[in-house]
Formats: sequence, C-alpha cells, structure tokens
Amino acid sequence: MTHINDNLQKIMQECKEKNKGDIINTRICIIDKEFKEGFKLMKKYPKSVTIFGSARLPEENIHARHATELANQLSQLGYAIITGGGHGIMGAAHKGSHEAGGPSVGINIELPFEQTMNEYITDYLDFHHFFSRKVILAYSAEAYIYFAGGFGTMDELFEILTLTQTKKIPRVPIILFGSEFWNPLDQFIKTNLLEKHHTISEEDTHLYTISDDIDEVVNIIKAAPIRSEYDTHKNEFEK
Repeated sequence: MTHINDNLQKIMQECKEKNKGDIINTRICIIDKEFKEGFKLMKKYPKSVTIFGSARLPEENIHARHATELANQLSQLGYAIITGGGHGIMGAAHKGSHEAGGPSVGINIELPFEQTMNEYITDYLDFHHFFSRKVILAYSAEAYIYFAGGFGTMDELFEILTLTQTKKIPRVPIILFGSEFWNPLDQFIKTNLLEKHHTISEEDTHLYTISDDIDEVVNIIKAAPIRSEYDTHKNEFEK
C-alpha cells in the first residue's frame, strides 16, 4: 500500500516550530518523540516476535514461504509479528500473521523516495532516524528471527548479538532460519573470529541457533519467558 507519513511530518513540523529553526534542538525533539511514540506502540503488544530479512525476495521464494508459515504459527500462539514494514520477508511474515488473524506491526522508515508498506499491516509507526527505529525493532521481543537478507539484516543481527553478549538485553532466542544461507556466516564466526583471531569467546557462538525446522523454532520460542523490561522502566517511559 502507498503510505504518506502524515504523523511523522506533523511531528517534524511541530519540532521545527517549537525550536524556531534551531537544528540541534529540532533534531533532539524529533528523536525524543520517535522514542516515546515507539515505546507507546510496543506497550500495546506485550508478547511479540521480531522478524528480519531481505525486502528484495519475492513471495514465492523459499525463504519468504518459510517466513509466512512460521509467522502464521506464532501468530496463532498469540505473538504479534513485528517487522520493518516493507515487502519481501517482511511482507511474507505479515501475510502469515494476517492469515492467522493476528497483529502485523510495521516499524517503517522515511526515505527520500515514496514509501510503501505491505498490505497486511494492522498497526505501524513511521521513523525519520534509522537508529531510533532500530531500538524499537529490538525492544522487548520474546525472540528475534532472521531470514536471508543483506546489509540491513546483518546490521540488525550483529546489533542484537552485541547487546546480548554485553548483557544490555536479556538472553532471548536469536534464530537464524535457513542453514544454507547462514552456515557460511557461522563458519566464518567460528573459524575466523573464534579460532584464528580470538576476538570472541566460545560462549558467544551459542548466542544464536541455526534451524531449518519450523516446529523446532516454535517450540524454542514457546519455552522463552515473556520479557518485562517495560514494566521495570514503566514510570521512566511514561514521563
């Protein structure tokens, strides 16, 4: 669907007027509102799974078909499906949650060209800044699932791995779905980073799980506890 960022444009205009054209304070104002609106949105979905993957893969691609099936099963279990809101893997995942009658939440990004979101989205929020969008995509999901993707998917994967490694977020399932795609990266991590250069620890190689089995992934996620960071910082976020 074609999407006009009305709310985002309103926020940006309000911040510009409030700060009388001061660039730094205007930007701080926009960032502040993005975070507040993002946390408010995620509060509505206390049980969720965030799915990442390429926007370029067609619906009939095997990775996209797996994303649809997996999201469908998770949605039936009551998980909201969170994605970046676009097409490819994101649209495929939302197709699955849509068919199951569950929430399909898009965390969209404003770009210099016309924005489109997939037609399955039931709720969304627009962002001007990539980094604040990434915080909301990463915030308080019960699991993170990564399908085949490019630089953006890798960026999002290594951010979550780093946050988990450094204990900035609790240990939650990090699933890399599709061994044909992910095994070469796994081999690089274990051979080059761990064995050859010693830049990570052995335990770091166990932060993620590679799987081709939808039932296995569903069972891993079902066994994961519901995260409660929002309740812990509730007063802080609602100021």
